[in-house]
Amino acid sequence: MKSITYIEQTQTEFAGNKGFVVETTFVLFFLAVELGQSFSFFALDSLFLSLTLVMVTVLPFFLYSGNEKPNFANWLLGRSLIVAFAVLLGMMFKQTLGIVLPETFRFLPMTLLIATAMISCYIQFYGFLKLRLAR
Repeated sequence: MKSITYIEQTQTEFAGNKGFVVETTFVLFFLAVELGQSFSFFALDSLFLSLTLVMVTVLPFFLYSGNEKPNFANWLLGRSLIVAFAVLLGMMFKQTLGIVLPETFRFLPMTLLIATAMISCYIQFYGFLKLRLAR
């Protein structure tokens, strides 16, 4: 009986450390793809997309999580690499429109961004509002 309890505690601890703001990473990725696709110098929409991208990169670190938080510098480096890769992917995606892909695919990154943002909001609100047992 003692070993079964120990195994259950180990599984609970392992499952608890897995998901630290993973859903916002998908929002960050599709937002960066959209920025890479629609980026133009000295445009107001590029400025707003860039500011939003910086906020989505940094602020999820401060979301409530019952887990232990990682080191901020390493976490920010990982998210910055995701942003750089996604912006380059968005620029390459823009080059393929009309040549390899149909022109109507230009709306795909924004569509996926909206879908992942809605799912992320649902997961975050569920995490905030779910009932927790008193200890």
